[in-house]
Amino acid sequence: MSLDRYDRQILETLQKEGNISNQALAERIGLSPSPCLRRVKALEENGTIEGYRAIVNAKQLGLSLMALIHISMDQHTPQRFANFESRISELNQVLECLLITGQSADYQLKVIVKDMDAFQALLLNKITRIEGVSGVHSSFVLRHIIDRTALPITA
Repeated sequence: MSLDRYDRQILETLQKEGNISNQALAERIGLSPSPCLRRVKALEENGTIEGYRAIVNAKQLGLSLMALIHISMDQHTPQRFANFESRISELNQVLECLLITGQSADYQLKVIVKDMDAFQALLLNKITRIEGVSGVHSSFVLRHIIDRTALPITA
């Protein structure tokens, strides 16, 4: 898909300020409101903009422990992977699940919980009980250095 400078400016602005009004967005990028709104709608309809979300402060919700978990599977079959992915998507503590290469693991999970007790319960009572999980390796996040949600918009 080819994006012109207005489309790129719209995407850059909406990634930083998803709740900006159409009027303010139009003023910021130098278009009148109607063409600006048409462009936003077109970007939504063609799937470039997938949705809008609020970014919530985890610590305000008492969620202070983030971990990365590498998961190894006992069999590399489509059924095993489908079952794992289905079951892991049911756990709201899992923020991200990636099928990876280049490691001894098959998946990398990013999880967030209240504390170490909650992590232990998640790991031992939920994740390791999923059929096919043969190994786990956990790393705990000490500090966020970069925590972006905005994608780079290139010309």
